[in-house]
Amino acid sequence: MKILAIDSSGIVASAAVVENDNLLGEYTINHKKTHSQTLLPMIDEVVRMLELDLHTIDAIAVAGGPGSFTGLRIGSATAKGLGFALDKPLIQIPTVDGLAYNLAGSSALVCPLMDARRNQVYTGLYRFEGYQMHTVLEQCAVGIDEIVGKINTMGQAVSFLGDGMEVFAAYIEEYCTVPYTFAPAHLNKQRASAVAVLAIDYYRAGRVQSAAEHRPDYLRLSQAERERMEENIRTEKLKK
Repeated sequence: MKILAIDSSGIVASAAVVENDNLLGEYTINHKKTHSQTLLPMIDEVVRMLELDLHTIDAIAVAGGPGSFTGLRIGSATAKGLGFALDKPLIQIPTVDGLAYNLAGSSALVCPLMDARRNQVYTGLYRFEGYQMHTVLEQCAVGIDEIVGKINTMGQAVSFLGDGMEVFAAYIEEYCTVPYTFAPAHLNKQRASAVAVLAIDYYRAGRVQSAAEHRPDYLRLSQAERERMEENIRTEKLKK
């Protein structure tokens, strides 16, 4: 089974090809350029270096949200375009699940933290039995205080990862009462290879969708939508 995977849900852009238990190639960039500039050239470079005929892949996996609204739209559009062009199914992997799988095999509780601004994070809690991942708390958008409070009540050691790790490091150091670690640099951001490995299980379970069916899962309203809703509420109050 051969999966092409992409993740542009956060500050990192990543593309990978996994065949069964082998990572054939991965290209990951964490730099200033926008994903619209980097993602397609990265995919093209991986395909070229692997001398890969894209028609031989079984499916296209994509980190489907939550995350950056622009990044998710770019990843979604790229995956849909490839799906239509190649007539291949898409596999939508929850972004936080894919991030958590970077620490597959961990004996500690795993807590991804993606900075969602306004002191909120996209997060979840995961436990591993070997390399089998079990969801303790499904991905959600909550305050950093809420997720740290929940971890404290569980009383288990935890490993943090994600771009929110640095943003909220001082808060964690002050308020996290259980033993904790921060994942190292090579594991603490999104990687398309983790998305691809999870997608293999999804594919075998029949959890696929067509390119036409695919929609990102934003988990919450965009800033523009929130501001428009707040403005509507203010307008309604003024009318009363």
